[in-house]
Amino acid sequence: MLPPERQTVILERLADHGSVRTIELAAALEVTDETIRKDLEALELRGELQRIHGGAVKPDRTRTELTLTERQMVNREAKRAIARAAAARIQPNDTIFIDASSTALTLTEFLPDFPITILTNAHNVVTALAGREGDIFCTGGLYEQRSRSYIGLSAEFALRKHNIHRMFFSGSAVDLDRGVSETNSRQAAFKERVIACSEEVCLLADSSKLGLKASFFFAQSREINTLITNEDADPQFIRVVRELNIEVVQAPPL
Repeated sequence: MLPPERQTVILERLADHGSVRTIELAAALEVTDETIRKDLEALELRGELQRIHGGAVKPDRTRTELTLTERQMVNREAKRAIARAAAARIQPNDTIFIDASSTALTLTEFLPDFPITILTNAHNVVTALAGREGDIFCTGGLYEQRSRSYIGLSAEFALRKHNIHRMFFSGSAVDLDRGVSETNSRQAAFKERVIACSEEVCLLADSSKLGLKASFFFAQSREINTLITNEDADPQFIRVVRELNIEVVQAPPL
């Protein structure tokens, strides 16, 4: 079977199922995994699909930045499970950073009662913690309405005053080769600065984000200490992440 014929079959299966696996395609078409990977690469270059670890999915032609309110409604229970697991890592007297992602915002529901210092650039994190005792610092800076967060040089400058023990953040997509990416370039740039100021970098990402790519990369795999995700994450993806010496925590449902 010639490459165009194989690729037509691949697209037909993708249309029927929404995703395809490299191993299954290789067996069905009686070719090697490497041949299928080349077909998927060619189809991705044409915009026909989006490759993920172990296969491909339909191209996301509507992957734009959602508002914070919209993001809070997506995979809500998975985010709560991830947030609870993340909170368990916090130690007394830690200085932690919570970013403007909806998953990190959910962390405010599970913060321990002992003394910690909280640093954030997220307006909603500050309001969520309004009744909490202890030190809460907001970076300030240029206010971005869509994400309800502060970014820019003023926000980045505020980071230099703090030693961040643990950074809790998320992103729009997580790719094994290129790392974590965002749909918003200014958010990506700010998170890159926070990573440079943090001793431990904890990525909070539900399974729907794994194996995908967004527009702007800001964190390479080697910069991530811990990935906290939910239990139904792709086992092959998790295996490779662990091979990169990244600790993986798979949070059970609440």
